[in-house]
Amino acid sequence: MKTLLSFVSASLLAVSFSFAQVPGIPGLSRAPVSTGPQGTTLGANLTSGASGIDLANRVKLRGYVDFMYANRQNDKALGGDNDKAGFNTAVDMDFLLDFSPVTAEIHTNLNNTSGSFGTSLEQAFIRYSINRDFSISMGRQLTTLGFEADEAPNLYQVSYAYLLGDIIDGGIVGRRNYVDGIRANFNNGRFGFTLGLHNELYSETHSTKKGDIGIDLQLALMIMPGFEARLGYAHDSEDDGNPATDDDIEQFNAWVAYNDGGLTLALEYDDWDISTADAWNVMLMGSYQFNNFFALTLRYSHEDFEYSATKEEDSDRITIGAGFSITDNFGINLEMSHSGVDVKDRGVDSSYDVEEYYAEGIMTF
Repeated sequence: MKTLLSFVSASLLAVSFSFAQVPGIPGLSRAPVSTGPQGTTLGANLTSGASGIDLANRVKLRGYVDFMYANRQNDKALGGDNDKAGFNTAVDMDFLLDFSPVTAEIHTNLNNTSGSFGTSLEQAFIRYSINRDFSISMGRQLTTLGFEADEAPNLYQVSYAYLLGDIIDGGIVGRRNYVDGIRANFNNGRFGFTLGLHNELYSETHSTKKGDIGIDLQLALMIMPGFEARLGYAHDSEDDGNPATDDDIEQFNAWVAYNDGGLTLALEYDDWDISTADAWNVMLMGSYQFNNFFALTLRYSHEDFEYSATKEEDSDRITIGAGFSITDNFGINLEMSHSGVDVKDRGVDSSYDVEEYYAEGIMTF
């Protein structure tokens, strides 16, 4: 199965680059992860000209308030009962500074999880635009590999795609992260490229500040109007102080997405090599915006972990999400997800289900 999916991913990218050579393709249109009509956003400077509340001549504020009810029922959780239900509130505030050709962004998050208030610095980076297409950014930035956005207003549903990645090795698998480092960026609308060097890529507990460097790179191509493909690779050294578990982490990520009016389709594939497991995952997603008020999303994701010759674990997850735009700044999202997990450990097969229900209200500003 892994070989087949690798072949499919490689074929899709090959077709993408073949289309890129066809002359006469008309102008670009919005892709599902873009914020404008000119093409891919990978490597682009999205600070200059961004919308937000004007605080001063060169400073803008944007963000959101996220209120959520989550009910997660796990009939066989790792390490004990994992049934959880309750409310949570989070606030995200971003400050955008434009002193072109130098810009900067500061992203903060405040939340109250399990009765404990916390605040975190998500991103804080400086970008110097050498010319219209090329820039250097430095500081704490979002990693690039992965189709899904990092923040709630930019997701097509409430939850992230991958279940097992949230509870394996500190949750490094299948989720974009905030890391410190420097990145070279290129974007000419049709083609985007980033190359980054970082202290660590996947987990604060596996920091490589002892001297090793994590590296990630990604290529993006707008094949035709509304049809984008991205290909990425990342390598990190896992140094947790235990020689028995220290190992390199490698990730290969490929995705394609198509957007035509209210319809968005996406296919993503990852291949992982980490200390505790060899893993791969795939996601299929379709979303349709029926009108200005209502949108419906259907998503399927599969994960496969091989921990050793005697233990394997895989999951299949189906998600249905509905979004309601009450006003331009306020929306309500509902989601229901069902996951089936199969475990093979020393010749013994077992399985369990995870049911998830979410109701979310988001105000953006």
